[in-house]
Amino acid sequence: MKASPLQQKELLRLQALDIKVVQVTHQTSSLPQLSELTLLQREADAVRAKMTREGGALDDVRTELGRIESDVAVVEKRIARDTDRAQHTSSIKDVQALETELTALRKRLFDLEEIEIAVMERLEEHEASVAVVVAEREALAARILAAETARDESLEDLDRQLGELRRDRVTVAATIDEELVALYEKRRVTGRGNAAALLRARTCNGCTMTLTGNDLAEVRQAAADEVLFCPDCGAILVRTDESGI
Repeated sequence: MKASPLQQKELLRLQALDIKVVQVTHQTSSLPQLSELTLLQREADAVRAKMTREGGALDDVRTELGRIESDVAVVEKRIARDTDRAQHTSSIKDVQALETELTALRKRLFDLEEIEIAVMERLEEHEASVAVVVAEREALAARILAAETARDESLEDLDRQLGELRRDRVTVAATIDEELVALYEKRRVTGRGNAAALLRARTCNGCTMTLTGNDLAEVRQAAADEVLFCPDCGAILVRTDESGI
């Protein structure tokens, strides 16, 4: 294929833009915030598990306290009822029976109140534990929000860069002969992105292979408008005053 040296040099601009597109695209999937968010998500899962445990324990204590308070209320009502009966009966036998029952009820009430105090202390401890986890969860949520905001801002900037690069690529490609662009695109696929490379000091900048022997002789003998390829990586070799041939 024939192409003017100027057209071939334009391929280097196209290649530079394609390399930049690949680099920026890679950045979108390797932002530091992405790995940070992965770690933060693991922390969030651990905090949720902790909240489930602590919240469950707190609910159990509240249920226990509610049951004890209910028992206390029942005993207090019975004490009030028996006290009223004792005050309004004229039967000594009944009074004695009621006093015996009241003694047992007061003992039961004392025991329940002791248990109630102990459970309330445990309740306070569990409430404090839950409060710690809630604070931890809120702090973690703030860190996640900050990381997500930074990620979104970075992605927005990278998307902007990609848009500019792609527009520039269209502009540059429009200045190159269609057949040469088609050849470049084909080489870009087979060369995994390496389609055109500057030959500098007899070395291909695409694969860093230095031309020697017959390969160098062929390049020296080729016309300036002849499209040449690197014998090693297959990229289009673009010759300039820097080529050293």
